[in-house]
Amino acid sequence: MDVRHLELLRELAERGSVTAVAQATYRTPSAVSQQLKTAQREFGAELVEPSGRGLRLTEAGRVLAEGGATVATAVEQARARWDAFRGEPTGTVAVAALPSAATFLFPEVLRELADTAITLRCSDVDLAEVEFADLAADHDIVVAHSLTSVRPAGAEGLAVVPMAREPLDIAMAADHPLASRASVSPADLVDCAWIGVPEGYPFDTVLRMIAQVTGRELRVVQRLVDNRLIEALVASGDQVAVLPRFTTPAAAPDGGALVLRELTGLPSARHVSAVLRPDKAERLAVQRVLRSFERVGAEVERRFRHHA
Repeated sequence: MDVRHLELLRELAERGSVTAVAQATYRTPSAVSQQLKTAQREFGAELVEPSGRGLRLTEAGRVLAEGGATVATAVEQARARWDAFRGEPTGTVAVAALPSAATFLFPEVLRELADTAITLRCSDVDLAEVEFADLAADHDIVVAHSLTSVRPAGAEGLAVVPMAREPLDIAMAADHPLASRASVSPADLVDCAWIGVPEGYPFDTVLRMIAQVTGRELRVVQRLVDNRLIEALVASGDQVAVLPRFTTPAAAPDGGALVLRELTGLPSARHVSAVLRPDKAERLAVQRVLRSFERVGAEVERRFRHHA
């Protein structure tokens, strides 16, 4: 049994297409197809079948793909034992994170790991919630978020480690009519103009919940991704927006042109979690980075509870 064939089937199971596997493994699609044919001859069974213009795994292929994941986990467990024997986790850990979470996690984690034998390779990505899980194929750790669960949508089958639970507040200019209130309710917000995020992004869930409980459609005048841009527009206009408490400048004690107000009557907080492949979770270096992320996330939560 060629372990490389098991790995190939696992990649096809997780990436979904021969083209995606080829791009990830630096091979041509024809080379991947040829290796699949070789694997079918080795195992004496049909492992893939046509699906539209591409291929998908048969039941036999899925069984072997699961075996590939098991083998990969066993290899990483052995590597972890070897690192433990040598006395120190080493190597590069690739992390992809949504920018608003990376802002409060990365600086302290990078400082904490500076004197270790671990190199952190960081990427910032802003995607719809369901898209973060796909990044786990090419990164050791993916920091994602969700308003509904510690496990982001699409992360089934992946290891999930909670990092922090961050309140989402309503941001507005300091001279906005609602800024004089200590908190706002859904009923207070139905007549406001909103700057939202693209549909499918977690913050949009808050707007949909407000519309649902009030029975009113909200007026979203812009849909933007970058929080810094949203902050600038809200601070200079009469629109409101949903922004995260830990990294929005209004959360600082001295406040500013932008203020945050707690939303009452709805569960408006996001779960920030790490998602990763089970085999990568076995690496000692990855475990060390995860512990650092957990510690920093917990410390940020405590700090903002203290100032609340």
